[in-house]
Amino acid sequence: MSEIFSTYISTLLSYEFIYFDLDDTLLDHKSAEAAGLKDIHAHFDFFDEVSAEKLINVYHQVNSRQWSLYSQAKVSREELQRNRFELTLKELGLNSARYEEVGNQYMQFYRNHWQWIDRAKEAFYKIVEKYPVGILTNGFAETQRKKFEAFDLYHSAETTVISEEVGVLKPHPDVFNHATELAGVDSDNILYVGDSFGSDVIGGTKFGWNVAWFTENGEPEKHEKAHFVFNDFIKLKNLLKV
Repeated sequence: MSEIFSTYISTLLSYEFIYFDLDDTLLDHKSAEAAGLKDIHAHFDFFDEVSAEKLINVYHQVNSRQWSLYSQAKVSREELQRNRFELTLKELGLNSARYEEVGNQYMQFYRNHWQWIDRAKEAFYKIVEKYPVGILTNGFAETQRKKFEAFDLYHSAETTVISEEVGVLKPHPDVFNHATELAGVDSDNILYVGDSFGSDVIGGTKFGWNVAWFTENGEPEKHEKAHFVFNDFIKLKNLLKV
């Protein structure tokens, strides 16, 4: 669906509630993750054997696989937390017994690099002035709650939903059902702003939500699954007339 046409369709709809994804939609998780990994690369001498870029690439592959398994209930939360660094170290040919030490240090560094996505803060607070909003996110509950606190999202968002606390992860329909009930409006009156094609676009549209997909993805056939596709939050502001 073209941006012009999807904007036209969207103007015919009356959104009563807007949900935002958190990581890589409002907050720049990818950059914070990469910066945190560079920090642990510099912190531990045994990483001298590999480049920071290789550490980042291997970790990303391992971590993505573990989250996929976790979303399918094939590994536990504890296994995910262990595996993502144990398997990364093993893949790099390093001492995998140090996974816990590395993982704990990474989380400390990761928190130092949290920041808004470019122009997301301005757009978010303009939208808050006009619409009731909520946050719907995957991720570990304690980490996401710290982000809510650090960026004052508990005060600006009327509802905050962490899928881990629901018991299943996006794109499971139970997450969207719970969030819809909290919003107190019909599903077709909700707009969801998110970056993940599988979790946000497919999960949201299957449940009957409208979805604004924040992405640089250039595949037209995927664009057609979303109601609106944008790569700059100015475009979202224009869509919502804020």
